[in-house]
Amino acid sequence: MKKIIIPVDFSTNSEYALETAAALAKKYNSELIVMHMLELSESIFSSSSSEKSEETAFMLMVTNKKFESFLDKPYLEDVTVTPMIKHHKVLKEVDEVANELKVDLIVMGSKGHNDHDGVFLGSNTEKVVRHSKTPLLVVKSKPSSIDFQHIVIATDFSPASAPAANTAMKLLSVLGEKVTLLHINLPNQGFLSTDEIEEKVSNFLTVTNRENWKDNVALISDYNVEEAILKYADKHNIDAIGMITEGRTGLNHLFGGSISEDLVNHSKRPVFTFRK
Repeated sequence: MKKIIIPVDFSTNSEYALETAAALAKKYNSELIVMHMLELSESIFSSSSSEKSEETAFMLMVTNKKFESFLDKPYLEDVTVTPMIKHHKVLKEVDEVANELKVDLIVMGSKGHNDHDGVFLGSNTEKVVRHSKTPLLVVKSKPSSIDFQHIVIATDFSPASAPAANTAMKLLSVLGEKVTLLHINLPNQGFLSTDEIEEKVSNFLTVTNRENWKDNVALISDYNVEEAILKYADKHNIDAIGMITEGRTGLNHLFGGSISEDLVNHSKRPVFTFRK
């Protein structure tokens, strides 16, 4: 990984993301791009040019001071850090910047729906999940380690998800010692027999040129995808969860709805998302 971008709002959870990204940067010799989206008041857009310039200059000064303090961390020693300030709080801009700079991973902090500290929470995290074509890692706590022993990737093994799954498998195979591809067979949504699932998995592994991953596949049945993934993670001591998403529509049609966003909000473990 050459470049990692971290969107920050200077909250505690943003610092968790920064510390996680710093650990990854040290291990993989990556550059960190720490980006803050300047929150300009709505009134500034109806102000005169001089007023706009004054408020923007003031906000930039305040933000630069916050950056000085925020980036003054011992774990950033020997890490290449590039601060970046964007003038508008448009969350899809995170992915636009990531694409422009050819970033390999976005790392961001979140608390989920039920907390109210910082910008990147709940629905805001979901927006980045939906828009991001760049692999995204969401963390919710201070990292104890970035040496992931076991990572699980939830997928439906559809041909449409193959490119994203390949990206996920390539990245997570570097980050984790063991990677498992997980399929949840639901009773009412696209239920498949054992033979049908095995054929689908076989075709998928052929398409992704991963025939040697046969032993890395787990097939389970449950009534709810999110609960099934979380239970599997608990049972098998999973260190991180990977999701193949469809952007605005959440996980693929088999899982339906916004399961990827829900999982990001409710999982205590780090969650990686990869968009089709």
